[in-house]
Amino acid sequence: MKRERSHEQSREQSREQSGEQSGEQRRGRSIVVTGATGNVGTAVVRALAADDQVSTILGLARRTPRWEVPKTRWRSVDLDGTSVEHLTGLFRGADAVIHLAWLLQPARDPHVTWRTNALGTVAVLAAVAAADVPAVVVASSLAAYAPGPKRPPVREGWPTHGRPDVAYSREKAYVERVLDAFEATHPERRVVRMRPGFTFQRTAAMEQLRLFAGPFLPHGLVRPELIPVVPDIEGLAFQVVHADDVAEAYRLAALDDDVRGAFNLAAEPVIDAGVLARLLGARAWKVPRQAARAAARAAWAAHLAPVPPQLLDALLDLPLLDTTRARDRLGWTPEHTADDTLTEFLEALRKGEGLRTPPLKPSALLS
Repeated sequence: MKRERSHEQSREQSREQSGEQSGEQRRGRSIVVTGATGNVGTAVVRALAADDQVSTILGLARRTPRWEVPKTRWRSVDLDGTSVEHLTGLFRGADAVIHLAWLLQPARDPHVTWRTNALGTVAVLAAVAAADVPAVVVASSLAAYAPGPKRPPVREGWPTHGRPDVAYSREKAYVERVLDAFEATHPERRVVRMRPGFTFQRTAAMEQLRLFAGPFLPHGLVRPELIPVVPDIEGLAFQVVHADDVAEAYRLAALDDDVRGAFNLAAEPVIDAGVLARLLGARAWKVPRQAARAAARAAWAAHLAPVPPQLLDALLDLPLLDTTRARDRLGWTPEHTADDTLTEFLEALRKGEGLRTPPLKPSALLS
């Protein structure tokens, strides 16, 4: 209870300081959010709607939701094929654009994801400049980083050339280079990039099951008594963060006119086989990396898994993140621990929970 009260006081203080820094300039902000109906997008919209400094939110998504949020209006926009001119019209008058739109599937057709993720981001940035938007906050990722150490954790200066054999990582790394060029040619624009760890929340449980486990794993099977062992693979150590905590970082960055650059976002503790086994009431079982690779390749080849086997190597080789800059510069501290976040997510999986947006509703299909 003391820890929760401390976190709430810290967050309230950061909001008050944010308002004091610019006085009247902080009131009546208009924010555009792309990808507003997904895992992080819904959390960002909620965080912005609760902020008195924000007067209007324009949520952009491929399919408009049946979900009502104060201050928020929705527009249907598909970044695959949307013109810069159209985006410019939507962005005009905004104080900041938060760009979250990203396509994870179909992983078997990277040309589709490239058009939305890479070329779509190019179009968004061109529209930000054309519409004279002062700031853009972009979703990068832990996956943009090159393979690196687990200890010590890496700071934001670690190379961001990703892994060329994994489409998701390749596209995030490309976006980093696009942002480098945009910053160089538009120094008057404030550019922020967020690099979070694996991001979870209760209402995104079924979406993430479909994206990463596919349609052949019933959510009811994700129960501790049905998972007796957890594979303990060399290199299996990663970080997670709650979507609400990620959203708080976006809110802080969008409303602070002095914030620029990249920020790592993650919560403690680091998740490894031992932590997973404890959360599931299972045993950690040593599995050779080569055997894990072979199993991932077989599942992909049999169309039993929706993600390519190279993603396993990417996961095992990812560095851990140092979040000092986010804490010092943004005043950001995650309210949720990593294991609490995973516990919430696993419980939501078992119950089949979701939200009334097209990506997150439990009955939604991959698209």
